[in-house]
Amino acid sequence: MSGCRTEERQPQSRLRLGVARAEITPPVGIYHRMWGAATHERATGVHRPLTATALCLAPLADESVPPTFLLAVDHCLLWGSEQQELLEQLAARTGVAISRIVVCWSHTHAAGLLDRSRAAEPGGELIGPTLDALHATLADLMTRARDLLEPACLVYGTGECRLAANRDYFEPATGRPVCGYNPTGPADRTTLVARALARDGRTLCTVVNYACHPTTLAWGNTLISPDFPGAMREVLEEAEGGAPCVFLQGASADLGPRHGFVERTEVADRNGRQLGHAALSALEGLDPPETVWTYGGAVVSGATLGAWSAEPVGPSASAALEQFRFQHFEVPLAYRPDLPKRDEVLASRATWEARKREAEGRGEVTAARDAHAMIERMDRQLTRLRVLPPDPKFPLPVWTWRLGDALWIACEGELYQSFQQELRRRFPELAVIVVTLANGSRVTYLPEAAAYGQGSYPESISLLARGALEELVEGITREIQRHSSPWA
Repeated sequence: MSGCRTEERQPQSRLRLGVARAEITPPVGIYHRMWGAATHERATGVHRPLTATALCLAPLADESVPPTFLLAVDHCLLWGSEQQELLEQLAARTGVAISRIVVCWSHTHAAGLLDRSRAAEPGGELIGPTLDALHATLADLMTRARDLLEPACLVYGTGECRLAANRDYFEPATGRPVCGYNPTGPADRTTLVARALARDGRTLCTVVNYACHPTTLAWGNTLISPDFPGAMREVLEEAEGGAPCVFLQGASADLGPRHGFVERTEVADRNGRQLGHAALSALEGLDPPETVWTYGGAVVSGATLGAWSAEPVGPSASAALEQFRFQHFEVPLAYRPDLPKRDEVLASRATWEARKREAEGRGEVTAARDAHAMIERMDRQLTRLRVLPPDPKFPLPVWTWRLGDALWIACEGELYQSFQQELRRRFPELAVIVVTLANGSRVTYLPEAAAYGQGSYPESISLLARGALEELVEGITREIQRHSSPWA
């Protein structure tokens, strides 16, 4: 039969890599009311510690190229002003340009809300010191990771995990959109993994890129927690000799855990182990670094067998694995035509304040809680509107790395799963790592065009027009193709 190949190479990257890890768990008692439906104010304890891991990436041979940094951090995100403050602090403390720093939020909803404007709330007095400590810790991690730069090879693999499920649900009886498990909706369960190995065979870190909202723990939970990434990392780090596992959140705007919105930490751990074992399975299937799986010929036995083995890559292939190109650019995206005005949001907030007072006066606990949730929704909308650039279009930032056989893409915002699916379709020859919520989410969600007009939560709070997600894919594709050759 013609057409059979005699070689197969798993995607690989050769570069200099530095890795540093630290714990960043906030103090018990900090303001913890992330969920609008929550009735508690302060965190009462810790489920699992929060961590931050710094990756420093640099070309293998050219030390004149300044390194870039990815910081994988266990928090939901920061609002625009706190995010900008963080980046400015990191740049000032390390001497690294802001454009070369990407903070990748895990998006756990159980870590608390680090918003300096909440200082007067119960536990709010701890927000400022926690943010200040985070600045110092992340800057130290960047310095340590840079100091630890050494030659490494990343080998990539792909698996599947059924943790993620579609979460755009419409009640059959009423047609009302809710944010919850949709058993008939599409769900991208791709689990993209990588193992980074030093020249002496040490595992420097593993990487897990998966798209799923860390919303196992919800409004009833009072504990600080990384949600499912915590137990996922534990599974991999135990199997990989303690090497840090780096979780990078994918395009999960319409994806969440099937078992979610609970207060039981054992469910978060179970979700994490599910992803951890799926990722570990993919890692166990990786070939040795800098090898190509090669057909060695026939062996006559009871049957005539075809023998394959891992052979060293040739000089030209080895040089190709060292390709390193970093890009930082912006894709201008149109605001939605019905973008709410500040005065409109304030008027709506006042209405909900009145309803809350009335419900409290009548002793209607659920109605008062719901009204408080809507007030919280208005407050968050005001926070987003305050930091939007005044330009006609929003300049959405994107960072890309071409690393040998891999393409890493990071961008701001919460993006629907079709974003990563389409980019992987367009670049099938590469391992495509997609990271969202990179340096925050000023524009909130980017739903796919077909999701507009249905009244879902992501659409209702999105600040960008229908088609923005698709235009972002086109903009990224143009930039990648424009710089596709030569890679250096």
